[in-house]
Formats: sequence, C-alpha cells, structure tokens
Amino acid sequence: MTKVDVHVAEPFSASRRRILDALAQSDAGETVDEFHIVFPDWTTLASVMTPSRLTLLRHLHAHPGSSVADLARGLKRDDTRVQEDVEALTAAGLIDRDDFGLSAAYSEIRASIAL
Repeated sequence: MTKVDVHVAEPFSASRRRILDALAQSDAGETVDEFHIVFPDWTTLASVMTPSRLTLLRHLHAHPGSSVADLARGLKRDDTRVQEDVEALTAAGLIDRDDFGLSAAYSEIRASIAL
C-alpha cells in the first residue's frame, strides 16, 4: 500500500460506489490495492490528526517496527502521550500493530473533504 485516502463527510453513496467498483475489479481477477478511511466530519478528523500525531506518523513511516518506547525516545516525547497518540491513530486505521511492532506502511495520506 502506498497511500491512504481519507474522506471527510463523504456521502454514503460515494462510499458504496467505491466499494462496489473494488468488488467488481476483484471479481474480474484484478488486484485491488486501496485503503480508505472515512471520517464523519472535520471535527473528528481534526481531533485525530493533530500536528504531533502527523509528526509521529512520519517518524513511524521512516522507522517501521518501532515500539511506543522507541517512538517516544525518537520523538523526545513522554511515553504516556505517545501511547495515547498511537492508540488514537491505531483506532482510526492509520497505524498497524503486529508481532514486529508498529508501522505506517504507506507513503502518502490524501484527504478529500466534502462541502
């Protein structure tokens, strides 16, 4: 996965169309390599994607497999605050956690905000 598409206040019909298109591609034997996250509104996105969390994502992208303690040391931040940020970003789908540690396996976040 090279990018994550973030959609804010996207109508359900747009999400439905995107899902049906991906299913049709998959049924046709094509590889579908898309990752989308939908936030209901700007306030929710803004509460998740703070400047310090974006810095954390950039650091994690450059240092996959990191632990919370590694991130805190690398970012020169408090472990508890970094843990809170990791939990929020993991819940939003922006951080993956497995037996090898944490990762942000994409190089770009694209955002579209419906008006």
